Amino acid sequence: MDKIIKPIFVFSLIISSISGYPQFPPAAGQEGSTAISKDSSVFIAYAVMCEVERGYKDISMPDSGYVDFGEEGNALGQADNNIISLGDGGIATLGFHVPIYNGEGFDFCVFENALNDTFLELAFVEVSSDGENFFRFPATSLTQTETQTGTFGATIPEKINNLAGKYRLFFGTPFDLEEMNNIPGLNVDSITQIRIIDVVGSIDDSFATFDSQGNKINDPWPTAFATGGFDLDAVAVIHNLFNQDISENREPDFRVFPNPVLDHLNFESSREYHIELLTLEGKIVFKAHSKRLVIGMGDFPKGIYLLKVSNDKGCSIRKIIKK
Repeated sequence: MDKIIKPIFVFSLIISSISGYPQFPPAAGQEGSTAISKDSSVFIAYAVMCEVERGYKDISMPDSGYVDFGEEGNALGQADNNIISLGDGGIATLGFHVPIYNGEGFDFCVFENALNDTFLELAFVEVSSDGENFFRFPATSLTQTETQTGTFGATIPEKINNLAGKYRLFFGTPFDLEEMNNIPGLNVDSITQIRIIDVVGSIDDSFATFDSQGNKINDPWPTAFATGGFDLDAVAVIHNLFNQDISENREPDFRVFPNPVLDHLNFESSREYHIELLTLEGKIVFKAHSKRLVIGMGDFPKGIYLLKVSNDKGCSIRKIIKK
């Protein structure tokens, strides 16, 4: 089944290249943002294991020592602002009771504790299906690299993609395993571990880290504190094998159209389902139990919504774009 969000991103990038201003989804709460609230009902599970290799407070000054704020258990369960700091280049490896799989749309979210929309401490995200080989999401940073972002400097969310920490406290950065499909050695339908690696935001050649296009990633640095580097709050799961999408492995017996939608969203099925339409912040704006229905969306704000279709066999979550 084709995923509907990719063309939007591609279209944005084409327009951005024409206008000269690179554009990815904006901050939480803004039109077109992909941030998902910690309270959203799309989350069905959380990390249950976390192992951390601490990084330096300041990698350019090893005598500064390692960060020491928080405990590994703080990264388990729902995002609650009880965090563990990774430090420069620190690594957190998280495990789950049930493997994550490549469902429709986003599959998991990573939460950081940024206090506003621009003080963003970033991290790479990698996934593994065997616990040994990890593969990195193709991160992009289009932040300028002529001037170092200072310790409390700002990062524009629209200029970064596929980096954890893009969104403020209690709003997760979502990741779609479809982007990792067909990588030899990775089974996107059975992800057992997720690895979070702090981005050393220095633009100094000696310490810099790079995105998938070879760009230096410029974020607040140095952060020579006990809480330095990426502050991991939680990893939340949207699709796992216990709650497998009811439309997987067979033709779905329901239709949702049109998508994108302007005025009316139609749902048709041969059986009854419980249907909820949610904002990315987790607010339910429509719910019903039916085989067929029409959802009036003419007065809804433009943006991305989540349609949750469920029965006793499981649930399916579809991304809906309101034009």
